Amino acid sequence: MRIAQITATTVTTAALALGLAACGSGGTPAASPSAAASAPASGPKYAGKQLTFWRLGDSNPAAQKYTDELVAAYEQQTGAKVKVEWIPWPQVNDKFTAAAAGGTGPDVTEIGNDQVPLWQSQEALEPVTDIVASGDQAQIPKNLMGLETIDGETYAVPWGGGSRAVLYRADWFKELKIDVPKTWDDMIAAAKKIQSKKGKDVDGFAFNGGSDANHLLGALAWTAGGDYAVKEGDKWVGKLTDPAFKSGFAQYTGLVTDGLSSKSRLTQNTTDIRTRFANNKVGMYLTASWDLPGIDEDSKGKLKGDKLAFFPLPSKDGGEAQSFLGGNDIAVWGGAKEKDAAKEFVKLASGKEWGDKYAKDGGLLPVYPDALAALASDPAQAPFAAAFAKAKAFPASPHWTEANETKAVLQNAARTVIEGKSSADDALAKANKELEDILNAAS
Repeated sequence: MRIAQITATTVTTAALALGLAACGSGGTPAASPSAAASAPASGPKYAGKQLTFWRLGDSNPAAQKYTDELVAAYEQQTGAKVKVEWIPWPQVNDKFTAAAAGGTGPDVTEIGNDQVPLWQSQEALEPVTDIVASGDQAQIPKNLMGLETIDGETYAVPWGGGSRAVLYRADWFKELKIDVPKTWDDMIAAAKKIQSKKGKDVDGFAFNGGSDANHLLGALAWTAGGDYAVKEGDKWVGKLTDPAFKSGFAQYTGLVTDGLSSKSRLTQNTTDIRTRFANNKVGMYLTASWDLPGIDEDSKGKLKGDKLAFFPLPSKDGGEAQSFLGGNDIAVWGGAKEKDAAKEFVKLASGKEWGDKYAKDGGLLPVYPDALAALASDPAQAPFAAAFAKAKAFPASPHWTEANETKAVLQNAARTVIEGKSSADDALAKANKELEDILNAAS
């Protein structure tokens, strides 16, 4: 993921792609943090020790450069050696599952923040409460640790955040004399005008009904004041039938029932939408700048620069909608052979110096308040910083992934409504029971 130099009307894809630039967001190579500045007090006491560090995703020049520098600083300070293994995203779940079952996992791992509850429930993560209680890490806002803190213990340290905004065809907006939408109604009107001029097969605002559908649905439901479920005592209580959630759900399904996105594409996810966007079939959709390299590639270089731009997803009243609190963490694996050395690595990596650099070089948002606040004055990154500042997380249940992806509870509910097979009330009542059953299942 990469969030970088996007001017108020321009998207500069060359500096955005993960792997296309081993530098910071401004296009100027970032200076390597000094090893001495972040030196742990332990000195060389880990000499002769070796850690295994899992990084998630595919290696690329920017990520590799950051990792090499971090590892070199840690090795110099502690005397330990670090073996880095890159785990492609499609293999992460299988690798974590095998590691939790067989004790063959890493000492330290990168981990998606919404995956922390699942792996904590499998006793696969070591508490790092002591790390976040002092030093730089104590500056990280507690609301950013909602998924990481379970029963009073913290099991991962936020490393970089992610939020979403609306990517749109700035060239189409200019051609059709459309102003950047400030309200939901403005956005709907813009979508309809795009369709009227660009053709019926074009989605004015693309409906996401696939594996990551709840990033869009959640934004609308949360902004309306709703929620998926809340923990009451030891039990998860579904809130899908509450009026506020129903309001957001109606906005979500209305993207299709009002004709802004086709019924033939109810299961498309962000990747599918990105491909259509690159082929001039989408006017707007909810995503982030990490889609820009793929759009550049899929469009064969035709869609970049001032043809693209972002704006915050608007609410009905003209404010900014809430965004999903995405992000990556760093954690000590529960089966780590060198837990003390692993904690020292996590402490160094997640400290302000290396933490801010991780976010900057990786296209994520910094978790430290001063660095995040600085982005608000940058028109390129302000939409993402604004969304992240009020972002919200999915229910912190180890079973959320099953509800969200495996069983696709909300996606199925939306589909039955859009296809006219069920009323919204009936679909949400059924989904609410299914969600409660899943979230309250024994781990």
